[in-house]
Amino acid sequence: MITNLPTAELLSDTLAQADFLPRLPQQRRLYEAAKAAILSQQLGAGCKLPSTRNLAKDLGIARNTIIAAFEQLVAEGFVVTSTGSGTYVAATLPTVSRPKGKLKELPASTPKIPLAGPAPLSKRGAQLTEFAAGERYEIQPFAPGDCDFSTFPYKIWQRLQNRVWRDSWSELLDYGKAGGYLPLRRAIAEYLRVSRSVKVSIDQVMITAGTQQSLDLCAQLLADVGDTAWVENPCYWGARRVFESCDLHLHPIAVDAEGIAPTASELMSKPRLIYVTPSHQYPTGVVMSLARRRMLLELAENEGAWILEDDYDSEFRYTGRPLAALQGLDAHGRVVYMGTFSKVLYPGIKVGYLVVPPLLVEPFKSALYDLHRPGQLMIQAALADFIAAGHFTTHIRKIRQAYGAKRELLRKTLVAQVGNNIKISGEESGLHLVIELPDQVDDVALASLAAESGIAVKPLSNYYLQQPVRRGLLVGYAYVNMDKISYYGKLLAHVIQAGTRL
Repeated sequence: MITNLPTAELLSDTLAQADFLPRLPQQRRLYEAAKAAILSQQLGAGCKLPSTRNLAKDLGIARNTIIAAFEQLVAEGFVVTSTGSGTYVAATLPTVSRPKGKLKELPASTPKIPLAGPAPLSKRGAQLTEFAAGERYEIQPFAPGDCDFSTFPYKIWQRLQNRVWRDSWSELLDYGKAGGYLPLRRAIAEYLRVSRSVKVSIDQVMITAGTQQSLDLCAQLLADVGDTAWVENPCYWGARRVFESCDLHLHPIAVDAEGIAPTASELMSKPRLIYVTPSHQYPTGVVMSLARRRMLLELAENEGAWILEDDYDSEFRYTGRPLAALQGLDAHGRVVYMGTFSKVLYPGIKVGYLVVPPLLVEPFKSALYDLHRPGQLMIQAALADFIAAGHFTTHIRKIRQAYGAKRELLRKTLVAQVGNNIKISGEESGLHLVIELPDQVDDVALASLAAESGIAVKPLSNYYLQQPVRRGLLVGYAYVNMDKISYYGKLLAHVIQAGTRL
């Protein structure tokens, strides 16, 4: 509604409010006051504004300040000028109802969240955001405090990055158009052939922004809405969220001591995607047997399914050599292999990789570029140098030893406090272990009890898509300072004793 106050008085009252954008320059405050008055229709369409000379006199503001504010209003279409006639409020503004009275600090154009009407999110969006999956499922240090990245070679990494920036060429500032930085793809291919027995050519390697992006590419390119995706049960939460966001039908398959274990009827369900973590099942830690691996490969070949092998932490095996990848057994090109540097370097690096069958190389390269416009070629170049100079293998040996020592200390501490009344699984590899609990114990309640003592552990039951089969606590130890392991391990043992009455 148009106010009866003269323009100068209206603007003066607004500018006089102590809480009206006090830190902004006077020119900006005047512009915001006029804009808010126009949007609230206190200055209606067609209303003639005073001349800059008269307004400067009425407001006691320098005329140049008034002119600058008016010029901004003209540039943004709030007012129009007519030579020889004056300045007028534009007639093409949106209608916004505002109550009478003085203007508040926030401009009238500030968006408001609707209190009623259609839901702001899609059904998919509402489903994905109904709870914070990361907070419920992510493995974090079980002891409070900062993550321990003391083993990361900061100085070497900084020197390599500095050299890349110093000696770089313009191509590294562009998007990655060919699946990633060629020297890094070559280094990854060589590493995977030797350490993981992966059958790979350089062309098959594509650099992504981590496992989540790798999974998203696979889900979008290899499955349609409503297609069935087999997932392990319990399952890695990140894969579950990606597949849900692509509207795939998730079919949870139970996990036993040999890995994923489909029943006879489930073998008839004709999956399009089969997501597995065969070298170290997430989160239980079991290793998929050779018989199960062959069964999956045969199923994929017969049904035209794609196996997505997530080899997320294969570097961390503390007894014997790392196990060979499932992809190395694939004779028909049905396995898409994925890995990440977030576990072996630092989480925030967000660099992962895909190894796709030859038939999928060109489609995946095209989609990676069209959908994600990948970049970070400077980081990729530094990482390629890091691997080529031998720092990567040295770092892996160092952290494997450090994490193994933490794992062993935590295991001994728990056993010493609780004895043989609990079973610890997943301890031979990975970055976490699982404390198995009796079926009658509520692991969610026990995790909450641990949180009250400042210990961050995750209930195993949360990782199931259906009724939990096992109860337990996931304890991440890799990023905890060594000197805290024993203390917080004892504290965790006391929590388990209190919660289970062992």
